Amino acid sequence: AFSYILSFPNTSFCQSLFCRYRSFILFLTFIFYTAYHLSRKPISIVKSELHRNCSTVIRPVDLNITNNATWCDWAPFGKSFTCCLYVLSQADLFAFFGIFGERLPLRYYLSAGMLMSGLFTALFGLGFYWNIHSLGYYAFMQVMNGLVQTTGWPAVVACVGNWFGKGKRGFIMGVWNSHTSVGNILGSLIAGVFVSSAWGMSFIVPGIIIASTGILCFFFLVEKPEDVNCTPPQHHSDQESGEAEPLLQNAPHTDRTVNSAISTDPPGVVEDHTEAISFCGALSIPGVVEFSLCLLFAKLVSYTFLYWLPLYISNVAHFEAKEAGDMSTLFDVGGIVGGIMAGLVSDYTGGRATTCCVMLIVAAPMLFLYNYIGQRTIFPYIGMLLVCGGLVNGPYALITTAVSADLGTHESLRGNSRALSTVTAIIDGTGSVGAALGPLLAGVISPTGWNNVFYMLISADVLACLFLSRLVYKEAQSWCGRAPRQRG
Repeated sequence: AFSYILSFPNTSFCQSLFCRYRSFILFLTFIFYTAYHLSRKPISIVKSELHRNCSTVIRPVDLNITNNATWCDWAPFGKSFTCCLYVLSQADLFAFFGIFGERLPLRYYLSAGMLMSGLFTALFGLGFYWNIHSLGYYAFMQVMNGLVQTTGWPAVVACVGNWFGKGKRGFIMGVWNSHTSVGNILGSLIAGVFVSSAWGMSFIVPGIIIASTGILCFFFLVEKPEDVNCTPPQHHSDQESGEAEPLLQNAPHTDRTVNSAISTDPPGVVEDHTEAISFCGALSIPGVVEFSLCLLFAKLVSYTFLYWLPLYISNVAHFEAKEAGDMSTLFDVGGIVGGIMAGLVSDYTGGRATTCCVMLIVAAPMLFLYNYIGQRTIFPYIGMLLVCGGLVNGPYALITTAVSADLGTHESLRGNSRALSTVTAIIDGTGSVGAALGPLLAGVISPTGWNNVFYMLISADVLACLFLSRLVYKEAQSWCGRAPRQRG
């Protein structure tokens, strides 16, 4: 019956159906990536339980101990291994499994990724109930979970990119990208419920949740409009050509290279390539390398705040641990607003690179002021947290969503929309190297003083701007050299 309804050639009905499907896909992918982040968060909450301050714990009288400092740890977790466990949990940051997303049906690919992530997350927690104290067991679970987590981001961005054109993509994806903060908050709350009594459940419950969303994905995800007889959005129509960023303009039509093949087709001819784009072919798309390197440093700053901000607030602003954790969520709130604003501005101006660069430039002095001024009184502190969260996470959110979708549907691909997953994987994978390095560098530098940590973050912001300088110059040239563009 549903297929019969879809067969009606009623234009207004089809448009209404397309809008409903599009809203549903946006909501569904929001839930999916919220579950991904929800399942990542427990390790940062539980690590304080795995390696505790044993001097504050009541020791059983019948316990024979040899080390007063570590008797209450859950072997093999100690201070050094807990640090290493964080690195293992970031195994997904160095993998580019998203490249396979264009070679496999996204529905199966994403469903399998969530089911496997749920399995390895739950198996980590079951180590508590099975009384497992093997370093190899926990390391293997973390590495495997990190690897299957790479299925998430490229796949969900590819799905959203298939359903939304360029016109208001920045704003829509800015709102949609709040799933990261929602997942972090829910993951913290769920893990916090069980951390003191039975830390295994802090992993088992998120594992069940993400596995359940994998089943939901298998039955309900619609990868692209064509699958339900809807017309796909116009990514590069003549009407939207004014919105296209200068960095995303076509190569000359007389000599265009795509997937190592030269096309001399006249303008306006769009071919449907079914072969998957190569890794080198994706790198050759204008803007991919620059945005990837920019994201490396932008994500370095963002993830340093994600993992070290509660400790910084506790040490420097002298809040209690719970208050510091609650206060750190303001950074995520600012990040949601910053992502939405970055999308709105870039949609209106058509300058993705310029929007990112301006926010990164302003973020550098704001980080300096936050470190030296913000923590003195409560109200300036709250304001500085919100502003810094917006300026730091705004460019990060814009690049990983709207920019990735723009580049993955670039005109030079000549209709090969299957490149979107590979392009997203390259950009986010490169940026995630910075997400792993940032917290590690902060851990090395923080003993020398928090001022040095902020100098490192400010330097990373400046480097991120430098990698975008060529693209910003091209956008400025286009604004000065041609008529005003149509707005999204």
